[in-house]
Amino acid sequence: MLGIGLVNMLVALDQTVVSTALPSIVAELHGFEYYAWIASAYLLASVVTVPVFGRLGDYFGRKRFVIAAVVTFTVASVLCGLANDMLFLVFARGLQGIGGGMMVGTAFAAIPDLFPDPRARVRWQVVMAAAYGIGTAAGPSLGGWMSQHWGWRSTFLINLPVGVAAFYFIWAHLPNFQRPRAGDVKIDWLGAGLVAATLGCLQALIEAVPKDGMTTGNFALATCVIAGAAALLICEKRATHPIIPLDIFRDPQLVTLFTLSFLAGFVMFSLIFFAPLLLQGGFGLTPQQAGLLATPIAACIALGSVINTRIVIHLPKPTLILTIGFGLLLCASIALAFAKASTPHVWIELPMAGIGIGLGFILNNLNVFGQEIAGRERFGITTALLQSTRMVGGMLGTSIVATIVAHHYRNVVERTMRVIGEPAATTWLPRFADPRILIDEGLRQTLFADLRPTGLDAQALVDAAREALVQSIHIGVMLTAIAALAAALLVRRISHITFRRAGTVAAPATAPAPAKQQG
Repeated sequence: MLGIGLVNMLVALDQTVVSTALPSIVAELHGFEYYAWIASAYLLASVVTVPVFGRLGDYFGRKRFVIAAVVTFTVASVLCGLANDMLFLVFARGLQGIGGGMMVGTAFAAIPDLFPDPRARVRWQVVMAAAYGIGTAAGPSLGGWMSQHWGWRSTFLINLPVGVAAFYFIWAHLPNFQRPRAGDVKIDWLGAGLVAATLGCLQALIEAVPKDGMTTGNFALATCVIAGAAALLICEKRATHPIIPLDIFRDPQLVTLFTLSFLAGFVMFSLIFFAPLLLQGGFGLTPQQAGLLATPIAACIALGSVINTRIVIHLPKPTLILTIGFGLLLCASIALAFAKASTPHVWIELPMAGIGIGLGFILNNLNVFGQEIAGRERFGITTALLQSTRMVGGMLGTSIVATIVAHHYRNVVERTMRVIGEPAATTWLPRFADPRILIDEGLRQTLFADLRPTGLDAQALVDAAREALVQSIHIGVMLTAIAALAAALLVRRISHITFRRAGTVAAPATAPAPAKQQG
C-alpha cells in the first residue's frame, strides 16, 4: 500500500508542481499557444494508456506494469527538465502521460485486489488520500519556490527521488496477483489508435476554430473527428476485447458516474492549470506568492479525503457527499470569477480551500461507487474508464478554457490599443497581445525601455493588459462553475449506494478470489 501511495504522490506532485511553473515555462520557451498542450499532451496519452494497461494488468498481473510506469514517468520527467522548446516539452509531457496512464490503469486497480471488502477499501484510502495530499500540498508552494529560485526545470526533476522511492517499495513489497486466463491475450490496438486520433483532432479543432473560423483545414479536422468517432464505434462493436466495452454503457448508473467523472476532470484541471496564470499574469504575483495562495487546494484535497473516508460509509445516502463536493466547486469557481488583484488574499485562499475539499469529496468516491455498482467482475474496466473519462474532461476543459482565454484576451487588448491611435496601435499590438509580458519581468522591462521614447504610459498599458487577462480567465472560470452545477444536479440520478461486505476482509493472499500470487 505504501508503494501505491507513493505512485499516487508522484502523479499528484507532478500535477501541482508543474501547474504553478507553467507561466514561467511559457515565459522562457515562448509559445503561449501551446499553454494548454502542456496539460493536454499528458492527458491525451493517459486516456489511451489507462484502459490498455488496465486490461494488460488483468491478464498478466499489475506489479510489472506499475514498475514500468514508474520508470517511464521518471525518465520522461528528466526529458521535460531538459526541454529547450515548447514542442519538445509537449512531446516529453506526452511520454510522461504514458507513464501516468500506466500508473492509473494498474496501481489503482490493484487496490480492490488488496482489499476486497468495500468498507475496508474506503478506510485504507486514507493512505491514498495522505499520499495525494502530501504531493498536492507540497506542490504549489514548492513549485513556486523552485521556479523562482532554481528555475522551472527543477519542478520536473523533483519527481526523481519520489520515483526512486516508489520503484523500491513496489519492487520489494507489492504482490503480483494474476487471475487464470483462457485463450490468447488480445489488445484492441486499433481502438486505442482511433481514440488517440479522434481526441487529438477534436482538441486541435477546439483551439483552431475560434482563431480562424471554419476554414478548409478546420473543416477537414471536423470531418476527421466525425469519421474517427464512427470508426471507433464500429471497431468497438466488432472487437473481441474492446478498449471501450460498449456493453458497460447499458448501465445508466455507470453512465452517470462516467459523466460525473468527465465533469470533475473538466473543473479540476481547468482550475489547477489556470489559477496560477490568474495569480501571476493577472494579479502580478511572483511564482512563490502564487504557489502559497494555491496551496489550500492541495492541502484541503487531503483534508476532504480524510473526512470523506470517516463519514461516507455511515451516511444513509452516500451520494450526498458528491453533491456537497460539486457544490463546493461551484461556489469556489464563482468566488474566483469575481476575484481581483485588490481582493484580500484570505478571500482568495478560501475558495482555493473549497476547491480542495470538494475534490477530496469527489475523486475517491467516484471510484468506490463505480466499483460497488459494477461488481467485482467489472472492477478493472470500470476503474479504468472512470480515470479515462476524468482525463478526457480535463483535456477538453483545458483546451476550451485556453481557447476562450486566448481569444478574449486578444480582442480586449486590440480594443485597448485602438485608444492610443494609429500607427502606434498596430506597432505595439503584437507585443501586448503576448501574455508573456505579464509574467516575464525581463521582457516587461525591455518593453518599458522601448516605449519610453514614444511618450506612451507603458505601465498603464501593462495594467490594461493584466485586466484583459483577468477578465478572460474569469469567463473561463465561469464555464467551470456551469460544469460543477451540472454535475451537482446530475448526482440525483444515482440510486442508493449500499456498501456490501465482501465474503472476506482478509489479506488477498488468503482471499477466496481465483487468483495466484507470483513473485
